[in-house]
Amino acid sequence: MKVLLIKDVKTLGKAGEVKEVKDGYGQNFLIKKGFAKHATTEILEEHKENERLAAENLKKEIADLKELAAKLDKLEIVITKKVGQNGHLFGSITKDEVAHALLEQHSIEIDKKHITDKVAIKTVGEHDLDLKLGHSIHATLHVDIVGE
Repeated sequence: MKVLLIKDVKTLGKAGEVKEVKDGYGQNFLIKKGFAKHATTEILEEHKENERLAAENLKKEIADLKELAAKLDKLEIVITKKVGQNGHLFGSITKDEVAHALLEQHSIEIDKKHITDKVAIKTVGEHDLDLKLGHSIHATLHVDIVGE
């Protein structure tokens, strides 16, 4: 019997593969446990259509992320923070503050987890932050810190 694997099966193959298995193994284990479906023409056509839609969605998502990265490279945000006597900020600029300022100033919402710089911003001036948007797409956001 031919089955279409829905989940990875360690000894048999990966999800999406069509495999020839013994009837008992296919019926009593793979199909019953939800690891596979009987490989009929309807099931195979549905699987191919789902793969095609997933590929289209991935292309669209990558194009949207590239467009967002190009837009972010051109933007600059300004964050105002209190400054001490020595010229350093009280505290530091957090990733959450950067994401919030980007949303307020340019109406672009990003998750603070996408900001990858590990160095906390503690000085007044211009800084460039690296944003990791996903699918190996990076952007650089220019942040200008102004003291009060």
